[in-house]
Amino acid sequence: MKGSWANITSVGLLESQRDMAGVVSLEQRFFLTSLPCDAVRFAQAVRQHWGVEHALHWVLDVSFREDDCRIRRGHGAQNMAVLRHMALNLLRREMGHKRGITARRKRAGGDRDYLFQVLTG
Repeated sequence: MKGSWANITSVGLLESQRDMAGVVSLEQRFFLTSLPCDAVRFAQAVRQHWGVEHALHWVLDVSFREDDCRIRRGHGAQNMAVLRHMALNLLRREMGHKRGITARRKRAGGDRDYLFQVLTG
């Protein structure tokens, strides 16, 4: 094999079951991996991946409504993504307000003193 496929040593299968208001759905996901064929390490890698998904992408979508952004020209989308990441990091760093990211963001938008506190740490 050549290129990025050369290091594939195993294929993993993850089955997930979801119950939403009595409607059960089963989903299968296949992963190509360079990890040795070890179920424990594979499960840890998948959990780490979804940890990043939940901690970053989900928060950006829910708190900043990133998926609703319609900026498409030039470098606008990338620039806004950088600004959202910076704002998220600043809001996470601010520990004086014990509410969620969305509440911190709204407070910073309406309270200049709090915004200054977020920006200066």
